[in-house]
Amino acid sequence: MQVETGTPKVKSINPGKRKRWSIHLFPLPALIIYGLFIVYPLLAALTYSFFEWNGIARGAFVGFKNFIDLFTLEPFSGMFWNAFQHNILYFVLQMIVQNGLAFLLAFIIYRKICGAEFLKMAYFLPRLLSVIVVGFLWKLILNPNFGALNVLLGKFGLESLQKAWLGDPDTALTAIILVNCWFGLGFGVLIFLAGFQSIPNELVEAAKLDGAQGFKMLRFITVPLMMPSIMIMTVLTFIQSFEAFELVYAMQGSMGEPYYSTDTLAVYFYRLAFSSSTGGSTAIGLGSALATVLFLFIVVFTVIYLKFVQKKEVDM
Repeated sequence: MQVETGTPKVKSINPGKRKRWSIHLFPLPALIIYGLFIVYPLLAALTYSFFEWNGIARGAFVGFKNFIDLFTLEPFSGMFWNAFQHNILYFVLQMIVQNGLAFLLAFIIYRKICGAEFLKMAYFLPRLLSVIVVGFLWKLILNPNFGALNVLLGKFGLESLQKAWLGDPDTALTAIILVNCWFGLGFGVLIFLAGFQSIPNELVEAAKLDGAQGFKMLRFITVPLMMPSIMIMTVLTFIQSFEAFELVYAMQGSMGEPYYSTDTLAVYFYRLAFSSSTGGSTAIGLGSALATVLFLFIVVFTVIYLKFVQKKEVDM
């Protein structure tokens, strides 16, 4: 009987398999950053909302008390619904003014007009500025004493239209929203332009041969094929509208001046959690409850809207 001698065979690792596993390591830095700055704060806010707070010291567990106080206890309830209405107006005006104008401008550029490349750059240029810079710039433009807008109105003999744009409760929020529309217009133009450019020319030509012109072309060809771009802009606009903070803070501060007429949910959250304006011991708890409610509202709306749009696309 012969005994086999020699070194044992080592099973070689397939280089292709090793390469496939190494690919999974590349997203790790991004996932770690996302977890630290997005996931962890969300979970922390959810946890904080169930506790009483004495300044920055966590107190006893109070369950859903902070949520109940947010919706039933004055002045928290009244200020919540006041800010919520302003966010709704923010979203509606942005959809009509910003996205409507962006859709029109993108269509004009898509028709290959003279200077189209320059227009794309010009519309997107404000987006390169910091939101804080935009806020202070427009605060100077809208100044009632030396602001460029009132000066121009005076030059054209329209003194009756001159206003303290940011000092009047009837115009302050609308002025801020229109500034935000100016700031975000270029991004909307690029999204819609990409949608127009993705429409197959064969479908357009076939529709023209079938007699589709004007409104029929828009209704039955352009809009259905643009639904992905419209869906993206609607979701992004909704999220941005309900997270509106930087521009409002830069132009009107954390109190939503004048008389809370420019208050938004994000500004109200900042005031509750960090500015110690409530005078009570549960400010951080109430702020965390508000942040949780705002997050859940955005998620629920987005999911319902996406499901609805997908169903409409299937029906089409």
